[in-house]
Amino acid sequence: MINIINSVSQFHRLLSLPEPAHPLVSVVRVPDMRFNNNMIWESFSLNFYCVALKRDIAGKVKYGQQYYDYDKGIMTFIAPKQVHSLDASQVDRLNQESGTGYILMFHPNFLYKHPLAATIKNFGFFSYTVNEALHLSEKEEKDIIGIFYKIDEEYQHIDRHTQDIILSQIDLLLNYSNRFYERQFITRKAVNHDLLTKTEQLLNECFEQEETLKNGLPTVELLAAKLNLSTHYLSDMLRSLTGQSAQQHIQGKLIEKAKEYLTVTNLSVAEIAYQLGFEYPQSFNKIFKKKTNISPLEFRQTFN
Repeated sequence: MINIINSVSQFHRLLSLPEPAHPLVSVVRVPDMRFNNNMIWESFSLNFYCVALKRDIAGKVKYGQQYYDYDKGIMTFIAPKQVHSLDASQVDRLNQESGTGYILMFHPNFLYKHPLAATIKNFGFFSYTVNEALHLSEKEEKDIIGIFYKIDEEYQHIDRHTQDIILSQIDLLLNYSNRFYERQFITRKAVNHDLLTKTEQLLNECFEQEETLKNGLPTVELLAAKLNLSTHYLSDMLRSLTGQSAQQHIQGKLIEKAKEYLTVTNLSVAEIAYQLGFEYPQSFNKIFKKKTNISPLEFRQTFN
């Protein structure tokens, strides 16, 4: 059973913390947290956003099928309704060796009527898995901690300016995080190039195996699952290296294979469409023309 944690106040109580100064937003120090009610953490979901900067955390947090050891300074981002679990055997250790860091919580209602309510959906890292966390440099960590301090300081005196000032700080934090993730894609280029190579290999295998294509075209979800990545992280990583998303990579491989069939076989355009996993030839024609500016038949005729 998934345990739903609906409010910032409820989360405070479950972490043995005092009631938050503001009902919709809070910054807490990781060393102040003490987990109670162990059963809840086996499978839980938050109905609010959670941004954490942690260092030297003793336990393991599980997201989906992945575990991540919090042994370095990292940032993680949780959106409402994502399911997580905490290894129950680690709770006592977490309470004894909590590590350092800060956690920012803010409820979607706090964004009401503010532009961030719409733009927060553009920050793809809220859909990254835990093992795709953001690793900060010392300078970056200081910048983020400064924002946490500012938010904590601001909600201590609530007035008509509080919401706008805090939301401007949250927006700044998210934009900094976006910048730091782009930096991470670059500084971890060797690892990411390996992922790019594996992506190409997987696509080649998909388009070479007729049995695979009988189930339809390969999807971003299929590639991400085989690479043990989230779909958003895979697309963002590929875009940082090549300028193309995962979906664009799939379409590029599709066009490459289609051109091969059109030039070296006598298969009809409809037969090629079915061979490539399309249910309807019209869909194949449409995407081919969109990518090449000519129809499959016109492309074939250029070789006759």
